[in-house]
Parts: sequence; C-alpha cells; structure tokens
Amino acid sequence: MIGQTWPSEMRDFRDEKTGRIIRQLTQTGNNVHLYFTENSFDANRPEIIFLSDRASGRQKKPDQQPHYNLFRLNLESGVIEQLTDEPMGSAENLHAGPVGSVTKTPDSQIIVYRTGNKIKKLDARTGDSITLYEEEGAYTLGAPSIACNRRYIAFCRNEDVNVPDGPNYTGFKERFYLIKDGRITLAYLDGSGWFDVFKDTHQVGHFQFCPDDGTLGSFCHEGPWHLVTQRMWLLDFVSHNVWPCFRQDEDDSVGHEFWTRDGYIFFDNRGPGHDGTITSSRTQAVATDIAVKQSTMIPFIGLADRQGNVVRRIDMPYYCNHYHANPDHTILVGDDVDDLVLIYMDDKEPGSGSQTRLEVLCNHKTSWHTQSAHCHPTWSWDGKQILYASDYGGQINLYLVRPE
Repeated sequence: MIGQTWPSEMRDFRDEKTGRIIRQLTQTGNNVHLYFTENSFDANRPEIIFLSDRASGRQKKPDQQPHYNLFRLNLESGVIEQLTDEPMGSAENLHAGPVGSVTKTPDSQIIVYRTGNKIKKLDARTGDSITLYEEEGAYTLGAPSIACNRRYIAFCRNEDVNVPDGPNYTGFKERFYLIKDGRITLAYLDGSGWFDVFKDTHQVGHFQFCPDDGTLGSFCHEGPWHLVTQRMWLLDFVSHNVWPCFRQDEDDSVGHEFWTRDGYIFFDNRGPGHDGTITSSRTQAVATDIAVKQSTMIPFIGLADRQGNVVRRIDMPYYCNHYHANPDHTILVGDDVDDLVLIYMDDKEPGSGSQTRLEVLCNHKTSWHTQSAHCHPTWSWDGKQILYASDYGGQINLYLVRPE
C-alpha cells in the first residue's frame, strides 16, 4: 500500500576481514538498489530509493521472481516508506507486473521505471504517476534513462525472442545471436508521445544519457563480451548519428561502461576469452574454458571522451566485476569475487601511464546467483558512503560502508 511504513531495520556489525563497520539497512524480504549506472542516493537528503518485495505478502528466494515495488529509506531514522503498489501480472494481464529497471533524477523527485509492458513516471513529491510508454509490439523493454534537461527519457527495445531466462546469465549467449532488431526509443516526460531515434541490427542495451548534455547518449551492443566486436557506441539525438566509443581490436573484451560526473565514459577491458560474467560457481557463464580472473593480457580500465577517444588508460593487476567511480573519479570501488575493493588512481588528470593501488574494503559474501544479487557497489553523491547488495543469508539486503 502506498504510504505504508516499516520501522528501522538498521544494524551495525564489524567486517570480519577488514574490521570496518558495516551498516545493514534492510532485513525484510529481498531488497535491491538501483543498477550501478544509476544512483539510489538522494543528492540533497539522507535517503535512498530502492526495490523491495516486502509488501508482496509472499516469501520468495531471489531467483523465484519476487514482486518488487519502489520504496524510500531514510538513512538517519531507518524508516522505510512504500512509493508504488504495482499489481502482480499474469499471462492474461501483461500491463501489470513487478517494478523492474529504475532510474531517477539526482534529487529523487522524478522516478521512471518499467512495469509489465509499460514505462511509468512517478513524481515522488506529489505521488502523481503517468504512463510514458506502453509496448504493443513484439519487443522487450530495456532500462530507461532521464535526460539532464528533464524533458524526455530514452530506453532500448529489442525484438522478443524465445530463449530461456533465469539465474547465472541463462539465455545470455542465445539472445546475442537471435536478436537482429534493436532500437533506441525516446519518450517525453509529460506523456505526450514517443518515437524511435535509432534502429540497429544488433541487441542493444545499457542506454545512458550524458550527465550534462541531453542531446548525447551511449548504448552498447549487448552480449558475451568476447563475442561482441564493438561494444560501446555514442548517439547524437539531434542528428541521429552514431559512432563507436573506443574502437575495439581482436583481443578486447569490453563492457560495464558508465558516465563519470564530468562526462567521460568509463569502461573495463578484460582481454581475450572474457564474457563479462561471473556465476554462483565462480566461473564465467559462456567462456567457460577461461577461469575467472585468468588473462593473457593485462586488464585495463579506461576513460573515453565524447568523441569516443580514449584519454586515459589504467592497467589493472586483475579485474573486478563492476566498478563505480567517486565524484572526481580518483577512487574506484569494485566488486571482486569475494570482496569489495578500493582502487586508488594516483594520476588525477587524463593521460597515460597511470598507476593503481588496491585496498580491500570489506567481504561482501554474495553468491552471484542472480543479477539482483550482484553487489553493484555505488558511491553516494558526496563520495562519503558506498551502497551495495548481498544475498548472504538467502535473501538480498542492502549495506552501507564508509571508504575511509
């Protein structure tokens, strides 16, 4: 029920590996923060926006399709408030369903999310909600992104293909080969309409608007990284021109790109034979002949400018699954197989020859079984806290840790 509240579930404990104090934020049901390319934190208030199935009335494991809705948690009081009450979907009612991919403005006033075959907008201050897009064709909807001018969103649509779906990247390789019609679609935030900006012959994903330019966005050719020949692309919403970002070579396996606050595109290059995955068996999902963290080239992370040119390359002793940068991208947080690690980048200016220093932040203990159980560590807007998820104990919960 919208407006229902839960008392604080916060508790503090000491990480057994590093001794740092960890604050567990949730303890009821499954609780998932926004994807790492987004930010659950409110830029102005001590709050986060997150997904939870606590109001569903059903106790489910993370791989049993929990019915998620949107919630707000006050980081000082711990009080949790329900923001949406989307009904459960069915084969007969495709309009309903759990809340899926979510994006929001930094101040958390505008929240846009996918539910069923719709993309909806919620004004979190007034509670008003409208439908921005409803899929009536044979396409699946990707995660939305809000332009910085707050006039429109964009998202990916891919032709709906018949492949298995489930944990540990089930269907990942099959979708890569089967999907031949992918589109980037724009929808106005006032609900007045939508149109396709770009049509591709590949599966497209990971669409993100530039943080300070509403006419520029990035997207990817989705699939196992070692099979994708050119992962990252930039899209001009005025001219509809598309151009590659970091032109790949034969040995490159690239992914998990995101925009930094000052408008660079961060990316991860793991080298030959890496598909960008990790499973609950601590193996890759597709490139199973290459062990996790095994590499025939030095992995590196990079920053590209808005023309797609690499302006900084940083060699890594090994790779993490995801990275997220602090506000001035001098420190990364990464989710290694068992730990969260801090990666200090000594060279603060774009350039070559940068060095790194790694420090274990805490032991996350997640299983990697489902996408929602991935840690996806994310810095707060002020760079003082890191939010992450773990399914240690059987259900997904949210945790805060301070990097100092």
